[in-house]
Amino acid sequence: MQSKRQHFIDTLQKFVPSAFAAYLADCILGAGVQFKIVPGRKTKLGDFRTHPLQRKPIITVNGDLNPYSFLITSLHEIAHLDTYRQYGWKVPAHGLEWKTAFRQRLLPILESRALPPELHQVLEKSFVRLKASSGADVQLSRVLKTFDQNDEITLESLPKNTHFLLNNKHFIKGELRRTRYLCTEFGTQRIFLIHALAAITPLSHE
Repeated sequence: MQSKRQHFIDTLQKFVPSAFAAYLADCILGAGVQFKIVPGRKTKLGDFRTHPLQRKPIITVNGDLNPYSFLITSLHEIAHLDTYRQYGWKVPAHGLEWKTAFRQRLLPILESRALPPELHQVLEKSFVRLKASSGADVQLSRVLKTFDQNDEITLESLPKNTHFLLNNKHFIKGELRRTRYLCTEFGTQRIFLIHALAAITPLSHE
């Protein structure tokens, strides 16, 4: 009869690089959490939640992520659970306590030397100054996107003044402000800050 651990490993091998399936399975089983793989969501890659009426905390991770994004997102959310169990809700969501917990979860994958060199390098660099999410760390997010299977076009790849669609709205690309571009909504002339790595649809405009 297949063990629970082996069942987890076999399932996770469909979502993470095989070199890390056993490690992630052990993290999940050791955390005693309900771990759910869900359809992709535009607003988040994963989340952690708990409630007094729930038997176990719940972690959800989008099932459409590439293997390395799935791995890092899963560890990100497990670190939230680690922080909650030690401090409750008394500390900031992405404060020093969470950063310490996330580093502890990341360290074994860095020490394994099984990551692609470019991802290992950027993760090692971000390890020192962790951001609240992989999306907030533009360098890490850019490297993770190289493992996607689709042919997304990102906002940063377009020339200035290019017209594009995002969430069915028509924008014009403007100046860069740190990690986001000032973009003008075509119909209303309202200004929005849009992330440099947002997936968009370019428009031809006469």
